Amino acid sequence: MVKTGISYSSLSAPDGSLPTPQEVALRAEQTGLDSLWASDHLATGAPFLESTVALAAAAAATSRLEVGFGVLQLALRRLSWTAKQIGSLHALAPGRLHLGVGLGGVPAEEWQAAGVPVAERARRTDAALRALPSLLAGRATELFDLPRTTVALAPAVPVPPVWIGGGSPAALRRAATLGDGWLPAAITPEHVAEGRAVLRELSAEAGRSVSRVTVTVFAALDGHMGGLSHDALVDVLHGQFGFPRELADAVAVSGPPELIAERITAYASAGAEHVVVCPVGGSWEQQIELLGKARQLIS
Repeated sequence: MVKTGISYSSLSAPDGSLPTPQEVALRAEQTGLDSLWASDHLATGAPFLESTVALAAAAAATSRLEVGFGVLQLALRRLSWTAKQIGSLHALAPGRLHLGVGLGGVPAEEWQAAGVPVAERARRTDAALRALPSLLAGRATELFDLPRTTVALAPAVPVPPVWIGGGSPAALRRAATLGDGWLPAAITPEHVAEGRAVLRELSAEAGRSVSRVTVTVFAALDGHMGGLSHDALVDVLHGQFGFPRELADAVAVSGPPELIAERITAYASAGAEHVVVCPVGGSWEQQIELLGKARQLIS
């Protein structure tokens, strides 16, 4: 059965305050959800908890819930410390970590503050992805961002599933050659099926077999209860997230648990094994409760 997760980074209380990862994770696990995911940013102008700290808190507060980066900006960080954090998270929650990786790039101020040229994000991401398996395995590994420097990390851990974010041809090729699966956002079920077919072809060309897909969906789970209507959600996705209005209209989901379950099932039929819902608006408790009800409707 398709797994259903929720994005922590889009949740808030009615007064705009942030719920803690611990309380969100516990409620998600108790409601029957499969996973909790966190976005990764340094500074966006909005309140954001650092992703590895948020996921560590969520993992420590639960026993079953899977946790994932949606997505980690590997290129924004010093590779040795990032590998240490990923390995520590994996050791803390064995078999429960998903490593989503994306290029990032917006806002550019994040990159300036981190001292990393935004134009180098693709090269740095690829180099980091190539080095991670060796670093997590505890082998002495040369660091691309510190030439002539090697490090061996302990304890050694298995590499968690690596999901490559993005909907571009470059992202699909990166998923096929350096990832374990593809993690697109704001995409229709039809495009999931098409992208999965391309992923299979590209990975076969690289002598690999990659076909796994996790999808991020934007939804107003209380759209039938006075929350954002479909049109209002489209306005948010277009105005605040920058999605073309036609795309926002095609991917936005606003309504009761039955409608959410129907859309999740459509993604599963297209080949997605995991659907992560990013709630827009409403109280975080209600969003989790309604998503839990949708999860129960999926056979």
